[in-house]
Amino acid sequence: MSRLVTAMMFLAFALPVYAQTTAIVGGKVHTIGPQGTIENGTVLIVDGRIAAVGADVEVPADAQTIDAGGKIVTPGLFSPFGRLGLVEVSSSAGPTDYAQRGAQFTAGFDIADAYNPRSTLIAINRIEGVTRAVVAPSPGFPDETGSGHVLAGLAAIVNLGDDNVLDQRAAAMVVQLGEGGAMLSGGTRTAAWLTLRNSLNEALDYREHKGDFERGMRRAYLHSMTDLEALQGVINGNTPMIVSIDRASDIEVLIGLVREYGISAIIIGGSEAWMVADKLAAARIPVIVGPTANLPGSFDHINARLGTASILVKAGVKVAIADSDAQTHNARNITQSAGNAVAFGLDWDAALRAITLTPAEIFGMASMTGSLETGKAADVVIWPGDPLELTNYPDAVFINGKAVPMVSRQTLLRDRYLQTEKPPAYRD
Repeated sequence: MSRLVTAMMFLAFALPVYAQTTAIVGGKVHTIGPQGTIENGTVLIVDGRIAAVGADVEVPADAQTIDAGGKIVTPGLFSPFGRLGLVEVSSSAGPTDYAQRGAQFTAGFDIADAYNPRSTLIAINRIEGVTRAVVAPSPGFPDETGSGHVLAGLAAIVNLGDDNVLDQRAAAMVVQLGEGGAMLSGGTRTAAWLTLRNSLNEALDYREHKGDFERGMRRAYLHSMTDLEALQGVINGNTPMIVSIDRASDIEVLIGLVREYGISAIIIGGSEAWMVADKLAAARIPVIVGPTANLPGSFDHINARLGTASILVKAGVKVAIADSDAQTHNARNITQSAGNAVAFGLDWDAALRAITLTPAEIFGMASMTGSLETGKAADVVIWPGDPLELTNYPDAVFINGKAVPMVSRQTLLRDRYLQTEKPPAYRD
């Protein structure tokens, strides 16, 4: 029997999509919260939120009960970086909604309005456990259509449900430094750093002289008012910068810049971050790592190594797991990346945390999601076995307490062409 048929039967008999009260009982519940792991636990969902979690939870008589005996229950997965809903087919003739180009809009380039919750990629990833995601712009690198900027614009946080999908606009400012930043700044990383510093300095000056702008007395800024307004969150410390950077020496410069301006930063990439793990921990700068990135693809990655996630966590750095090459079409592979991190030294519980609660903490969403705790959004996944095992797929997924139909374009195509009787258009 196909996984689709099994999942649909599971939903048909156990998971009324619009049930107000649902109890998931008998499973091994990894709360990723203070309660730890609960054997034979119950997760009670009421009106889209977790009402109770524990081994002795009283289940209301009118609750829809799901028997998760022998299964594993976890929070929904949180993809910490990618372009879900901003692209369908890479390199297609359609618009590249995520690509920032030119100088008209840089920091103010906000991709939230371009997010498409009906993208075919959404269902593909959510039926494998991804319930929340950071969707981010990236700079268009120099080509015949132009070039982007060191400041690529504003990322958003979305849930992969079917209503109220935008959790937070302007969740972070995406910044390209290192070798990539050099490509956007005339071929030198020094110019990339100067571009960033100038942007921050202009934002500070604009804050002090905003009244001049309002009175029509424009000052000589390189950035537009839209960009300067977007940067206010950064200089106020409310909007973190997601900085794409790998080389250890660049990371040390970033640590100094964060301290100088009193801003917040999150590193994406960090191939050599393990070399300065203690400094990152002291500076409280989180890192989003790809656990399998161990090849010296450029001089910024010379010291890339397996085990980076483990080294950083042991040093006290907050680590979220992603794979920069797969976080759009295959954000679902986040579990495989976490499993690889375990293979190279990361504790299993820490790996599960790195794809659930830790990214929620990094982006200020921990009070809402990331763990199975009373009051939080009911993002819950039921697994037949170890979620970090490559061949295990969810039996059921809830987003905000609502059961997700376990169907995607891929499962429909699979089942169509597995039929003994071919569709009319494909018969001889």
